[in-house]
Amino acid sequence: MSRDESQLTPLAASGRIGIGWSNAGGEVGGLLVDNYLAADGIVNILRVLEELEDEKIHGLKFVELNACNGGCVGGTLTVENAYDQLIGEGYMFARPKRGYFIADVSDIRVIKAPVHKELSIKLPPEQDESIFDFSSNRTDSGNFPFSIWAKLMRETISLREQELLSVSPCGGVRELREAIASHLSSFRGMNVDPDQIIVGAGTEYLYGLLVKLLGTDKVYCVEDPGYKKISQIYECNNAKCLPVQMDEQGISVELIKKANAQIAHISPTHHFPTGITMPVNRRYELLAWANESSDRYIIEDDYDSEFRMNGHPIPPILSIDACEKVIYINTFSKSLTSTIRISYMVLPEHLANEFYRRLSFYSCTVSTFEQYTLARFISEGYFEKHINRMRLHYGRKRQSVLSSIKDCFPEKECRVIENDSGLHFIIQFDTNIPDKTVEELLLKKGIKLQAITHFNLSKPKEDRHQFIINYSNIDADRIVDELLIIKDTIL
Repeated sequence: MSRDESQLTPLAASGRIGIGWSNAGGEVGGLLVDNYLAADGIVNILRVLEELEDEKIHGLKFVELNACNGGCVGGTLTVENAYDQLIGEGYMFARPKRGYFIADVSDIRVIKAPVHKELSIKLPPEQDESIFDFSSNRTDSGNFPFSIWAKLMRETISLREQELLSVSPCGGVRELREAIASHLSSFRGMNVDPDQIIVGAGTEYLYGLLVKLLGTDKVYCVEDPGYKKISQIYECNNAKCLPVQMDEQGISVELIKKANAQIAHISPTHHFPTGITMPVNRRYELLAWANESSDRYIIEDDYDSEFRMNGHPIPPILSIDACEKVIYINTFSKSLTSTIRISYMVLPEHLANEFYRRLSFYSCTVSTFEQYTLARFISEGYFEKHINRMRLHYGRKRQSVLSSIKDCFPEKECRVIENDSGLHFIIQFDTNIPDKTVEELLLKKGIKLQAITHFNLSKPKEDRHQFIINYSNIDADRIVDELLIIKDTIL
């Protein structure tokens, strides 16, 4: 079959026109007209329409307007879409059977944003990774069971498609609350109903909920010295917060009474920073104080109770509370990893009912993905195995750090204060240099060491020369070199 080569040119030409039609000016190219105007982009279209309305443009045979910058792939709706966009933004309006009209925006003062604006936002300094940090309370991320967690999350995603896309109850998904209740029963000897448990993204979030639940009209007292962030959160939630001095047995009940406080926020086990574990007689004394009035409560922060290196964990105050006066708080940030922001609190029955009556509009702040995964991690025994493994790991690391200190410092130069304090202990140096000066000198040499006095909420009476050694996340292979720098600097 012979081919008519005379048809190749028109076909090629039409092909070019067809392909180019989607570009700005493509329609005009297809119509082969003169005296035309082509514009693309909403802003340019608006300017053209205004000039047409004002009769500033004359003699045109065709106007091509494309909503998209550079042109659009579409049909006759291209211009209509541009008009619809302008109508939606209020620049134009339509009148039936009359057409489109430009809206009067002449009285609107348009403030044009500068092309580039230098912002002055002062972010808090990031942690310098080169600093050898004895004060960090983060756990070693290398011990997180990634493979097991990833496996459980994959299975959760495949098996719980509908539940994962459903809204979580305000207190957390029931499977997780049941798993936590079972863990508390077997590990801590606590008889807790799942409906008493409220899950949240970190203890800081839970502190804020407690202020809303208990009220801002009460006086909250915290341990002094203590974890400063607790008092900061209470104050940011408009609650009156008072520091109460501690003695060798923990927070003073007599001073709580003198402060006329209604709420006592304490860490009776492995107190930070002192490491004190409150004896049972002081715990009963605190409960007696709380029972004297209906509006008094104890907030028991049990943040790292899993890591008692000698013997079984100390029973919480909640286990001896017969009058519903203790609010128990714990977190998985210590037992798993610092980036797992999952915490929970156990409310007395009447406060749980009050929470769901008044605060149930709050959404649970932990994703359902993480909740269901953690529930399986606990219920299938992985959490218990992990805790046992971590206790062994940290126990060995603790002994290694203590041995290094003993090798670097004679007994007369320093004293280790153990207190069976979980993942940290106290070291006291025989030095005359003020605590703050010690901190500053060592920081200049790349070592962060914080004194007990650093955590005083009220002005300390005198320097104690006692410093915190958080050993959970430090590099044990470097510790001897760092200890020798400390020795040369302050002794």
